Amino acid sequence: MGSRLLDARRRRFVGREAERELLRAALKEAELPFALLHVYGPGGVGKTTLLVEFARTAGEEGVGVVQLDARNIDPSPDGFLFALRQGLVLDTTTSPLEFLSQQSRSLLILDTYENLTPLDGWLRETFLPQLPESTLVVLAGRNPPSAAWRSDPGWRDLIRTLSLRNLRPEESREYLSRRGVPEDKHQAVLDFTHGHPLALSLVADVLEQRSGEWGFNPDNQPDVVKALLDRFVQEVPSLTHRQALEACALVRVTTESLLAECLGLENAHEYFEWLRKLSFIQSGPIGIVPHDLAREALEADLRWRNPDWNAELHRRARGYYTRRLQETRGLEQQRILFDDVYLHRHNPMVKPFLEWGETGSVFAERGKPEDYPAVLQMIERHEGAEAAKIAARWLELQPEGLTLYRGVGAEPAGFMLMLGLHKASPADLDTDPVAQSMVEYARRYGPVRPGEEITLFRFWMAEDTYQSVSPVQSVAFLNAAQHYISSPRLAWSFFPISQPEFWLPAFTYMDLHHASEADYTVGQHRIGVFAHDWRRQPVAAWLEMLGERELATELDPAQLQVSRPAPLVVLSQPEFEEAVKNALRDFVRPDALAYSPLLRSRLLPEPTPKALRSALWEAAQTLKASPKDEKLYRALERTYLEPAATQELAAESLNLPFSTYRRHLVGAVERVVELLWQRELSG
Repeated sequence: MGSRLLDARRRRFVGREAERELLRAALKEAELPFALLHVYGPGGVGKTTLLVEFARTAGEEGVGVVQLDARNIDPSPDGFLFALRQGLVLDTTTSPLEFLSQQSRSLLILDTYENLTPLDGWLRETFLPQLPESTLVVLAGRNPPSAAWRSDPGWRDLIRTLSLRNLRPEESREYLSRRGVPEDKHQAVLDFTHGHPLALSLVADVLEQRSGEWGFNPDNQPDVVKALLDRFVQEVPSLTHRQALEACALVRVTTESLLAECLGLENAHEYFEWLRKLSFIQSGPIGIVPHDLAREALEADLRWRNPDWNAELHRRARGYYTRRLQETRGLEQQRILFDDVYLHRHNPMVKPFLEWGETGSVFAERGKPEDYPAVLQMIERHEGAEAAKIAARWLELQPEGLTLYRGVGAEPAGFMLMLGLHKASPADLDTDPVAQSMVEYARRYGPVRPGEEITLFRFWMAEDTYQSVSPVQSVAFLNAAQHYISSPRLAWSFFPISQPEFWLPAFTYMDLHHASEADYTVGQHRIGVFAHDWRRQPVAAWLEMLGERELATELDPAQLQVSRPAPLVVLSQPEFEEAVKNALRDFVRPDALAYSPLLRSRLLPEPTPKALRSALWEAAQTLKASPKDEKLYRALERTYLEPAATQELAAESLNLPFSTYRRHLVGAVERVVELLWQRELSG
């Protein structure tokens, strides 16, 4: 089957003779004439297709090949080495460098190299120089080699660059013939596509759908890819196929399960397989993605043509992500969070505040002691010596809160120092007036109960741009959101940021209110503090609110503040215990339950007597299911759930002495209070 697939791809490949001959000649030399071949060109020009042909050529020469796509690689040294081991089919104990050194000749191909921008310096200065001289590396991306490659006297003699452009007319005609396009239509196609490989491929797809019955008018269709996609979408096999294509354009990465959710189907295998066969759809280990130009055209058309279906697709995708965010942790949760945020990319209150195309240009890793000098130097540069002194103290107390962001160079591109103020002692807080003020703010507006947490993103910045919009800032925002989602005991979060007036629309959109009385000044910066009480609006409700705002094109921050739902009541433990006891007494009286303060606690998914009765009933059933507590449940049942007329009659119906019955009842109520209190704390 693999041979048949290669043959089919080979039959459709045309042109690029000079590029293929350059590689073939290099591989045949006893000593490689260059160590690195850098292929670059615009999207859709055929870089990936050429790399497949490179791999085939190397195979014909008996050279071992490993192909990696940077879209599927975590942009960190460990992530790259992990992907390389996978590509070489090595276990975790085997060094890829050692393995490659044992091969007589190897070809290492890296596609979509622009996604590895954070590793450019590491690859150039650390990894590639360690490769055996028998290994030839091919990098392919949209951009030419960076200045650092060209200015390095060592690499300058070891690198070759190939600028990939459109196919020549004779190559384009050959491709169209191989795709079965009638010769009398070739000139019109060439006039329309100018030899752009993706456009040529889409033309052939369209003509296959239309049995060749389509004329080209480039004067009326200036946007080649959009015009072709518009035509192609009209000719898909069915409405469901069309909807599958639209869903694929909407979400960042499409999986079969996500597609099923978007289409409302139990099984979307047929449509997923159809999508992955399309010429402008690319496959990877985590799903399929459309070509950038195709995505842009499809999505713009959908928003204009059918906004209701666009909104419904957003709702379905959002529901899938919300569920998966609750089910995952770590890197997988971070990826799903980015997928979720990607749905907001066209909202005017979000779009200006994130670097949508460059979040992959930095990667996050846990900070280490050797990073402290660079971090403190950054803080001193932007916020002054006193701030750096305070940060050094916190690094001693809570080193686990440091996250480093690395970019192109070896030095940190930025960092975030997150503090758990619930873990800080009074003495710790006395050394940091900012942290102390956050604790006082929480105490004033929503006291923290035992077991609850306070998070302060005390220091965060990019090396060059401080707290302006940047890749570091964008990833820091995502990391903060991931912390909110994965911290069930979080009571308060505080996010300080420079130029609060500029950021106000974004934070208002996220429902993080400006706690202006906690603002402070450091150096030349006025820092605004944006706070959120996660007990008043738990994560589930927060995500639902963001979903409702996702497609809004005009949002007034003032209106968003006014339209905020009534806040939840934050009960102390004694107040909560008393409220549960009263609710048990009123269990069979919904009219009385309507006045319970528990209706406005985070205990319930909705503020109704029915929801409160369900919560009490579920806690009671937990007792019933336990052999140890089953006797307690019987006392609770006959007193509150299915009550006897009096407690004396309840004891009599259970054949218990009244004193034993009372002991069981008190124990049952304590257990129910304990179970519900834990649920209240965790939301």
